[in-house]
Amino acid sequence: MSEADAEDGGAAPGREVWIEKYRPETLDDVSGHEDIVSRLRSYIERNDLPHLLFAGPAGVGKTTCAVAIAREIYGDDWRTNFLELNASDQRGIDVVRDRIKNFARSSFGGYDYRVIFLDEADSLTDDAQSALRRTMEQFSDNTRFILSCNYSSKIIDPIQSRCAVFRFSPLSDEAVEEQVRKIAGIEGIELTDDGLDALVYAANGDMRRAINSLQAAATTGEVVDEEAVYQITATARPEEIEAMVEDALEGDFSKSRATLDTLLTETGMAGGDVIDQLHRSVWDFGLTDREAVRLMERIGEADYRITEGANEQVQLEALLASLALDSEE
Repeated sequence: MSEADAEDGGAAPGREVWIEKYRPETLDDVSGHEDIVSRLRSYIERNDLPHLLFAGPAGVGKTTCAVAIAREIYGDDWRTNFLELNASDQRGIDVVRDRIKNFARSSFGGYDYRVIFLDEADSLTDDAQSALRRTMEQFSDNTRFILSCNYSSKIIDPIQSRCAVFRFSPLSDEAVEEQVRKIAGIEGIELTDDGLDALVYAANGDMRRAINSLQAAATTGEVVDEEAVYQITATARPEEIEAMVEDALEGDFSKSRATLDTLLTETGMAGGDVIDQLHRSVWDFGLTDREAVRLMERIGEADYRITEGANEQVQLEALLASLALDSEE
């Protein structure tokens, strides 16, 4: 965190976007990925940066690491030597052929190479990826590519084999908690312990979501507590999810369905969010192995059907109904 950030502490919540205000500017500031940072730093120190492929879920530091690399290599000149493209918006072959090639061809003042960062590269079509592979070969002398994606399996093998692959895992609860505490202290926010626990739970390893939720909750009142966090993030409390499942397993379908209806209509959760929280919490419910396996099977089936376009509420009620019916056997 920069000194300027600290001096700005106490500004009214919402005046700035905190995920940008507190985005780490150097690799040393990146939280929770010590091994990855160590390897990246060794490339920079040896001036031997290969093409890189960053794979992992959202909000864990992929873009931050790419920008930090450019800052450390080029210093104040990083903006003129770093091209950032979002492949989900510009996913056709023309983007690869035109914008990337034009940047790769252009002159660069006193540096061995320039860096092209392609975010969400798994959104590129196969033709565009093939064109990208050829571009990586053609301009390998003066250009380094950093590709970012959620699923490395969607990147064609010829590109993967040309890159050093870094797999970013969800951030640990400790890393998220430390950063949230630090930001709350700088901004002068009263953050309760249960509010902090709720932020960490709702984030589920996503630092960006944790910081956004903290900023949003800070605008609703003087104290950021558990109630404010769950309300602003439209997240169910773990105990609500647990009670819903336990009621179904005990055969009380009506009570279980009522809890589900509250989550969908009053809390405002989407069906996919309920599925995600169920999946996260299966092993925290204290279920027997048989019950846990049965629940996982039902969750997988409901998730697939919802993904394919089925009605969310119908599928979730069917999930609870199947658990209730199994309890009678």
